[in-house]
Amino acid sequence: MPNNFEMQSSRGSAKGSSTQGFLLISQIKGDTIITRDGGLRAVIAVSSTNFVLKSPEEQTAIIQRFQSFLNALDFPIQILVQSRRLDIHGYLEKLREKQLQQTNELLRVQTEEYIEYIKKLLQFGNIMSKAFYVVVPYAGGIMTDKKGLASRISNLLNPAKEISMSQEKFVRDSRVIGDRVAHIEGGLSSIGLRTIRLNTQELVELLYHSYNLIAIEGEKVEIENMQVVSG
Repeated sequence: MPNNFEMQSSRGSAKGSSTQGFLLISQIKGDTIITRDGGLRAVIAVSSTNFVLKSPEEQTAIIQRFQSFLNALDFPIQILVQSRRLDIHGYLEKLREKQLQQTNELLRVQTEEYIEYIKKLLQFGNIMSKAFYVVVPYAGGIMTDKKGLASRISNLLNPAKEISMSQEKFVRDSRVIGDRVAHIEGGLSSIGLRTIRLNTQELVELLYHSYNLIAIEGEKVEIENMQVVSG
């Protein structure tokens, strides 16, 4: 699994610009997105909670803790919700196989009723999955293009020095964004939510899915992770 991923733009090609030519992303390095102006972005995946099923007291407590979490932030964040339409026909086929293999008549009937229930749900709308993310920015590394002539000449004569300084700056800025991530994870944990920071590969997949919606249309459900539970 690669630790670095550099965005390759096809601007100037005979076929025209790709989507990457319009993105403000330079590369993904060390589980961190680097923008073209030198800013950093970390992305945290967050679990969901069934707020409706909570008691009124629990709902009030969640709202108050979330309010306290937001008030304690001294930097901006972005909350991203990504919805995807799932193709569950494979899941229905798996259920049908289990029904045919079922030796208990009652469980066989229950499985058949469950299949019909899922089919009726599909008649009213699509089955959607939702993923929740928090984008953590750090703009302390924003670069300007106002280098003096002497500085430009020095960088040309000694490019290794510039690379070393850029690496040191990335390490320093990564510590800051790492502290921000830890702060957010702690705050969300107090609300009862689970969090995990996306690694380099997961960031690449998130960006791909975000800008290639047609390619993931009708994404298959992982049948192995779904079980039929009899009541």
